[in-house]
Amino acid sequence: MGLCISSAAIAQEKAPRFRVVVLAEQGGIHKPFVDSAKEWLNALAGKDDFAVDYIENTEKIDDAFLSQHQLFIQLNYPPYNWTPTAQAAFVRYIEEGRGGWIGFHHATLLGEFDGFKMWPWFSKFMGDIRFTDYIPGFADGMVTVEDPSHPAMKGVASPFLVQKEEWYTWSHSPRANVHVLASVDEKTYSPDTKVKMGDHPVIWTNQHYKARNIYIFMGHHPDLFQNAAFTTIFRNSIFWAARQRQKP
Repeated sequence: MGLCISSAAIAQEKAPRFRVVVLAEQGGIHKPFVDSAKEWLNALAGKDDFAVDYIENTEKIDDAFLSQHQLFIQLNYPPYNWTPTAQAAFVRYIEEGRGGWIGFHHATLLGEFDGFKMWPWFSKFMGDIRFTDYIPGFADGMVTVEDPSHPAMKGVASPFLVQKEEWYTWSHSPRANVHVLASVDEKTYSPDTKVKMGDHPVIWTNQHYKARNIYIFMGHHPDLFQNAAFTTIFRNSIFWAARQRQKP
């Protein structure tokens, strides 16, 4: 007797557990990192049964589009040059907890760039900060986990080394306005640099918003996907922010 499986059953079997939208920076110096992130995400999605949709601008973003996704990943895309419709929909998505958010690196490029004014709401979302400087020649640095009990930090050894990073500085530490999960010890910079800010959080979540959100500063070099601490934090953050359970 032949085995008959209905198309509905096949569709149900292949249905993803949840959907992620990734707003990815297009081209430029971060392309190798973004390309590696896509490869890593696709492999993880296949293993853990979720779907990833990639976009490279904000033209598709509105309430209906975001309603299809349980998680929004801002993969180095800066907080400017968004359509007004996308901005308004994103604000609702975060403030009303319609889904989760993970931002990387360029997501805190807050100021006046490429002819655009700073987005005040996004600055407040990131802890009321403004970009001031970065280390153009790169530096290695040791990152200390400050809240090992947070789900995003599960299984992450502390401190851990991050190599060849730009290490942004901001107008002030966001600590007073956010919950800091990890910070870089500027005394460990190699080579040393004058570009420092003292208290220097690099991973945090803003608990004043309904959406589960996490900002991860690191995100310049594709070598980060060979860093077990970084990939563990990324994976943990996906499931925590999307309110999903990780597979064993």
